[in-house]
Amino acid sequence: MTANIAKQDSNPTLSIVIPVFNEEDGLQALFDRLYPALDTLASKRNIAYEVVFVNDGSKDRSAGILAKQVELRPDVTRAVLFHSNFGQHMAIMAGFEYSHGEYIITLDADLQNPPEEIDALTNELLKGHDYVGTIRADRRDSIFRKFASRAMNHLRQKITRITMTDQGCMLRGYSRRIVDLVRQCDESNTFIPALAYTFAANPTEITVKHEERFAGESKYSLYQLIRLNFDLVTGFSVMPLQIFSILGMLLAMAAGSLFIYLLVRRFVLGAEVEGVFTLFALTFFLIGVMLFGLGLLGEYIGRIYQQVRERPRYVVQTVLEKK
Repeated sequence: MTANIAKQDSNPTLSIVIPVFNEEDGLQALFDRLYPALDTLASKRNIAYEVVFVNDGSKDRSAGILAKQVELRPDVTRAVLFHSNFGQHMAIMAGFEYSHGEYIITLDADLQNPPEEIDALTNELLKGHDYVGTIRADRRDSIFRKFASRAMNHLRQKITRITMTDQGCMLRGYSRRIVDLVRQCDESNTFIPALAYTFAANPTEITVKHEERFAGESKYSLYQLIRLNFDLVTGFSVMPLQIFSILGMLLAMAAGSLFIYLLVRRFVLGAEVEGVFTLFALTFFLIGVMLFGLGLLGEYIGRIYQQVRERPRYVVQTVLEKK
C-alpha cells in the first residue's frame, strides 16, 4: 500500500467514498447527479466536501473516465487506482484511508442509491450519530434477491446479534472515530457495515430511496453473494461451530440409542433384513451432516490461513489528486 497520502488544500467536513468496478457506462450519469447534489448540500449546510473514487481493478475505461473527472473537479475529487481487483469492501477500506473528512459516506457507483440521499445521511451524522445505516424503500431488485436478502438478514441477526435491517445497502454514514477504528482492524475478510456497527455508540437507521441500475448488471453473482454472507457470519460469530458441536452430540446420542434398540430387537425377534434402506438413508444423512460440518470448519480455518499470511489487503497503483 502507498505509505504517504498527499493532502488536499482544504480539510473537508464530508468525504464521499465510491468503489468503482467496470462502471464505464454509468459513471457520467453518476457525475451529473452527484456533484450538483453535493454542491447544493455544501451551500445549504456551509460545509466542505470531497469525493474519493476507488477503481477496483476495472477492465473497462472506468480508470480513464475517473482521471478526466479529477481534471474537471480537482478541488474536490481524488481517484485511487488499485493494481488489480480486491473486492468492494477492500475498495471501501482504501477509500477510508485516503479520505480526510470528519464524516464519511459510502455510495455505490451504479446509481441504485440516489446521490440526493446523501443529504439525509449527513443530517443524521451532524446530529451526533456515529453510524447511519439505511433501509431501501421499494427495492428495485428481483423477487429472489429480496427473499434471499430477508432470509440472510434474519439469520445473520440471530447468529451475530448485529442489528442491521438491510445489510445489502452500502449507502451508509460513519464518523471519523468509527472509520479509524475500522482501519485498525487488520482483517483479510470482513464486512465493513457490520464491523463499524460493533464500534458504534450512537447508531441509527433511516429509509432511503432505491432505483434500478442506470447501466450494466450487478457485479455480485450468486456465488459472490454466498461468499459475502459467509464472510459476514464467520467473521463475527463462532455460533455455527457451536451449533454443529451440539448437533454432533445429539446425533451421537441418537446413534447410540438406535444401536441399543437394534441390538435388543435382534435378540428378541431374531435376524431380519427389514429397514435396511431406512438405515442407508440415515447413514447418508449423517454423512451429509458431517461433510457440511467439515466444510464449515474449513471456512474458519481458511480465514485463519489467509490472516496469518499477512499479505496486503489491497495494492494501490496510483492516486490521482490535486497536489
